[in-house]
Amino acid sequence: MLAQLSELQVAFSGAVAHIRLNRPAKRNAINEALMQQLHTALIHLPSSAQALVISGEGQHFCAGLDLSDLSERTVAEGIHHSRGWHAVMDALQYYRMPVVTALHGAVVGGGLELAAASHIRVADSSTYFGLPEGQRGIFVGGGGSARIPRLVGVACMSDMMLTGRVLDAEEGRERGLAQYVVPEGESLAKAVALAQRIATNAPLSNYAIVQALPRIADMAQSDGLFVESLMAAIAQGDDAAKQRLADFLQGRAAKVVKAA
Repeated sequence: MLAQLSELQVAFSGAVAHIRLNRPAKRNAINEALMQQLHTALIHLPSSAQALVISGEGQHFCAGLDLSDLSERTVAEGIHHSRGWHAVMDALQYYRMPVVTALHGAVVGGGLELAAASHIRVADSSTYFGLPEGQRGIFVGGGGSARIPRLVGVACMSDMMLTGRVLDAEEGRERGLAQYVVPEGESLAKAVALAQRIATNAPLSNYAIVQALPRIADMAQSDGLFVESLMAAIAQGDDAAKQRLADFLQGRAAKVVKAA
């Protein structure tokens, strides 16, 4: 099944799965086939995978919606199309494992919406972020209006959409669009290294972080604190957590130290 996805390349290295967008001639612009195949890949990745990396083939991560694939739609058809994107982006944000995106070149429009749905974003120095929908006469439709303001704020997103402002990699990190910036050509290696580290965490802890944490952040504080207590009790009651705590208390696990 995964090998038949023509718009993607899917590979595995130990517990890390890697999905590469594979439309380099189109700067990995997203058409219907790519979006559907990404959803299919998310459904069919094996349970042995504990972390996922998404990258783009060629010189760009993703230049957004493939406008050549955009047909005349009625209002109802446009709503259904957008909701289809939402289903895929929701599946990504609330995936059963953490998702790390390796960014380079254009991360524009729908490409930025895709990156914003991931949990860790690594940009190399060639990366630039844009939301040209205002200049195209359209509006974000892949969940960007809900996710991107949580990263950069409404004012910054409005600026990007209204004026066509483009952020470089460092500006993106300052705004929250990336957590890491590395030299050009090194984002994939860094993303894979982070995914490998994430994959060694207790699976239930990873699941709680990607599933519960964003939901708690959207709750009233009193409701969020109650859900936090439930998740803490569930996580610490897991056999893997008990073994890890025992290893730490007996000196078999590393302590937290300041990064070099």
